[in-house]
Amino acid sequence: MAKSKSLYICSSCGYESSKWYGCCPGCGEWNTMNEEVVAQSASRSSSVKPASSYKLDEIKNDIGVRYKTGLNELDRVLGGGIVKGSLVLLSGDPGIGKSTILLQICQYLDKKLNILYISGEESAHQIKLRAERLGVTNPSLSIMCEIDVISITEYIRTNKPDVVIVDSIQTMDYSEVSSSPGSVTQVREAANVFMRTAKSLGIPIILVGHVNKDGNIAGPKVLEHIVDAVLYFEGNRNFSYRILRAVKNRYGSTNEIGVFEMLDRGLAEVENPSLMLISGKPKNTSGSCIACVMEGSRPIMAEVQALVTPTGFGNPRRMSTGFDYNRVSMILAVLEKRAGYFFGTSDTYINVVGGLKLDEPACDLSVAMALVSSLKDTVVNDDTLAFGEIGLAGEIRGVNNCEQRVREAVRLGFSRCIIPRHNLKNLSLKIAGDTEIIGVSNIREAFEAITK
Repeated sequence: MAKSKSLYICSSCGYESSKWYGCCPGCGEWNTMNEEVVAQSASRSSSVKPASSYKLDEIKNDIGVRYKTGLNELDRVLGGGIVKGSLVLLSGDPGIGKSTILLQICQYLDKKLNILYISGEESAHQIKLRAERLGVTNPSLSIMCEIDVISITEYIRTNKPDVVIVDSIQTMDYSEVSSSPGSVTQVREAANVFMRTAKSLGIPIILVGHVNKDGNIAGPKVLEHIVDAVLYFEGNRNFSYRILRAVKNRYGSTNEIGVFEMLDRGLAEVENPSLMLISGKPKNTSGSCIACVMEGSRPIMAEVQALVTPTGFGNPRRMSTGFDYNRVSMILAVLEKRAGYFFGTSDTYINVVGGLKLDEPACDLSVAMALVSSLKDTVVNDDTLAFGEIGLAGEIRGVNNCEQRVREAVRLGFSRCIIPRHNLKNLSLKIAGDTEIIGVSNIREAFEAITK
């Protein structure tokens, strides 16, 4: 008969201890050790079935078949579609659109596929109302309102659906664990059961995961290690645009993103994110410059806005939204030391329009030009694009994927591109067309180029 004992488990990293700690020895977080009652399994028989192995060329690769979701943006992030037998975790803030997009793909998936949608948060009637609003009428879609993991997995093994969606993993209850649903032990054990089910039957299972107040995925860190792919919805609920990013993907790249817009009928794909992000740019206004960031193989244009105004306090304020605060401080120091622009008595604000986060050094030059444009009240032409990394000596360093960025600028009708001189040497001018390509080696040359 199984015995039970008390363990203290860290809700942040899953570290287990027989006694309580104020600071977790595993991750260093404070006040995260929670008491859990865990059942000890009885000792197994001495007769254990030996494990087996396979030669690589003997393994069939039919498990690599992908199901197209019908949303090109989602397929791009997944690496081409949902892989058979994969376990995918979709997470994001409350109300960001996790349940919406999963119910939508139930409509877009092949009608020949049997889809099982398991909800531990809504009743069947509530799901029906949401499906009618989203226009989901797939006759192959089955709804199950259940939280018992053993009952769910037995149903899956008996009926063998083609795709399973679990909304959400924090509501699932594994009866062999005495703790409450949503606890570290419950989430870990329930995810392990779904993982074994997906791998043994070759059925893809998509799990919805909640986030905590810090924005991290709730539950133990081992949850992210168990699954094959971790997708994260970014964006503010006050804005209509959502960005889907792959944090982990065993079957594709983690550099791709998908862009969606939240409408009354659900999430709609944004096929041209660059045009969306730069539309509405104010005309003939200082403090604005267009940047180009690479998201995987896709170049995306974004508008960087800067506001420099005299401070009313002893110490000037520095605020940045969508761009690293420490990098803004470095750029301001370089502008003062190497270019002679003084920001010491001015409040400085940086904002990336559309909720996009620019974490690439190639956006340094665009931020610097927006700052100087606001300081000098000089307008950067609306058809001007700039990208390049700024060094501490004031030099403009080369960036990757320069040709793809220039091609995107030409496609969108930009008449002038300011790029690092190092990249100009290897750039084929045939792709430029009527667009003027200006190579600069330092920040002074870049500012001279925008005043021509």
